[in-house]
Amino acid sequence: MTTTPVSSAVRSRKSDATFDDFAGNYDAALEMGLQATGEHKEFFVRRRLAWLRGQLAAMTFSPHRVLDYGCGCGDSCPMFFDELPIGSYVGVDVSLASLRRAQERHAAACREFYDVSALKQLNGFDLAYCNGVFHHIDPAHRLTALRDVFECLRPGGLFAFWENNPWNPGTRWVMRRIPFDRDAIVLTSREANGLLRKAGFDVLTTNYLFVFPRRLRWLRAFETVLAGVPIGGQYLVLARRPEH
Repeated sequence: MTTTPVSSAVRSRKSDATFDDFAGNYDAALEMGLQATGEHKEFFVRRRLAWLRGQLAAMTFSPHRVLDYGCGCGDSCPMFFDELPIGSYVGVDVSLASLRRAQERHAAACREFYDVSALKQLNGFDLAYCNGVFHHIDPAHRLTALRDVFECLRPGGLFAFWENNPWNPGTRWVMRRIPFDRDAIVLTSREANGLLRKAGFDVLTTNYLFVFPRRLRWLRAFETVLAGVPIGGQYLVLARRPEH
């Protein structure tokens, strides 16, 4: 794991120290918001990855090498191997304290963790993934961060860009209850699409997920039908680095 200082272009709106402070109690802080949904963190991670798996299967796209941009403490890492047909995983993050925990808990063969500034030395990924990262990046620096991800992908590689949907009032309420999300600047799916295109990506699809809380889980079968309607708590923009 490198300890090279993070470049100002991709530095979060919060200080490194703030994110480092949450490294030891990230789950507890997150649960302050998620408890209203009736679900825990793992449900959302697995649902995102399962949805992505379906999207990739429909494209007959099978990624081997995956980049998790904004991996935090790395707790999603094992679930990538459970849910996707991947062979290797690299997680990057701005918080060195979080990366140390990721190393302690999850580092193994084919599982690596680096400071985000190491992106300049990483490339050839089939798939890049991020969840809830860009609402923490200063809007003036988001395009640069997306271009960094673009450069890490092989030609034809895919980027699964997950973000919180600001059009969903429940999402905003949940974010206000999470200490590290309260001052976040959310971005709409339309803004995300525009930024991804400016960074050089071809945008393929935009889907919305997490419409129903646990108490209405019997309605979740309809989420596939509702995926094109901007009412879900999160959205996925699936984008591709062009072949040429």
